[in-house]
Amino acid sequence: MKTTASTSLLLLSALAFSQVVVIAQSGRPDGRPDTRMRSQRGIAPPRPVAPPQPGRPRFGDPLPGLTAAQLADFAQGRAEFENRESPDGGLGPVFNNSSCVACHSSGATGGAGPVTVTRFGRNTPQGFDPLTELGGPLLQMTATDFTGQEIVPFNADVVAHRQSTPLFGLGLIEAIPDATIISNAQRLASDGVRGKFSAVLDPVSNQPRVGRFGWKAQQATLLAFSADAYLNEMGVTSRIFPVENAPNGNPNLLAALDHVADPEDTVDPATGKSDIDASADFMQLLAPPPPLPLTAGAAAGSRVFNQIGCAVCHLPSMTTGLNPIAALSLKPVPLYSDLLLHDMGELGDGIPDGTAGPRDMRTAPLWGLRVSAPYLHDGRAATIDAAIKAHDGEARNARDRYLRLRAMEQRQFAEFLNSL
Repeated sequence: MKTTASTSLLLLSALAFSQVVVIAQSGRPDGRPDTRMRSQRGIAPPRPVAPPQPGRPRFGDPLPGLTAAQLADFAQGRAEFENRESPDGGLGPVFNNSSCVACHSSGATGGAGPVTVTRFGRNTPQGFDPLTELGGPLLQMTATDFTGQEIVPFNADVVAHRQSTPLFGLGLIEAIPDATIISNAQRLASDGVRGKFSAVLDPVSNQPRVGRFGWKAQQATLLAFSADAYLNEMGVTSRIFPVENAPNGNPNLLAALDHVADPEDTVDPATGKSDIDASADFMQLLAPPPPLPLTAGAAAGSRVFNQIGCAVCHLPSMTTGLNPIAALSLKPVPLYSDLLLHDMGELGDGIPDGTAGPRDMRTAPLWGLRVSAPYLHDGRAATIDAAIKAHDGEARNARDRYLRLRAMEQRQFAEFLNSL
């Protein structure tokens, strides 16, 4: 399953009101498929986790204020997040990498990464065709056997690259009420900016929700985000997405190369959780990026940030709703994003996804920016300055004001962003 559920007008209405590498295939010694539960694979014991030290937060810390049981869930989730999958545990037959941390490690486990994935499709008179019958819209660049190696189909005329997003503080973002994000979209248009919320059907609850995760805000919950990554990035099926990706859409190749029964990620009776749950726990309990002390230069840069209109989309803060996890309940979330989709003009990647059109991108949160280079969805910008200059569409006016700043003001602007 390579695409998220399509969004109908009914769903929108409801929300409004509420390097090629080939891995050798492995199995049992007698050649029969290995159908062991993934919980029997033997993951390394989790590293001990201490609560974050007051006044000394670090990238990769757990949220402050967690209980002992929640710290244990964080540790177990981090161990799974760092675990390297293998074919006998369900990896493949086509995939992009063999662990979550392989793509999420800048700053600490759970950070961004310069690894990019490739998406493709074809523009037709009837609209965008994701070429699902040829394995689209996501290319898996690696296979357990060379016969399953995928390629971008010759008839694809849209090819886009996306790099891994940072995961710090995602539990706080998940805890922001849908209504808060919808209210952001209902603000009067200002400075040529009019965002829209991403309406999705959450595959976990089968309920309409507001998307917030991914470059197109295509997922609403961390469990769905985790399950999507296990399937599409590692080729591991689960109870949420139980159907394997066929190499370039070829069911015969899938039958020949897929030797582990689906769903491959099964629930461990001892814990009531599977690997997608453990990884979701890690993301939910991962602390936000630790801000740096605000220097005089950064304070001046903050004023410039607001004056030129960046805060219209990069909303400085939102607040979580009531949550059964005290560390996530009624907390400020200084993420610097409205979590809306905006028409980014030439900066859009050409790939529609649900509510998101081909030029729409979710406002990227700016917290932790200092450890997430390169910048923008495809990593084209090596510096903050280059990233701002590439802004287009609804961000054009703010970009043009930035270009008119004095050199000292631009340096202060960057100093502020690097403090978040």
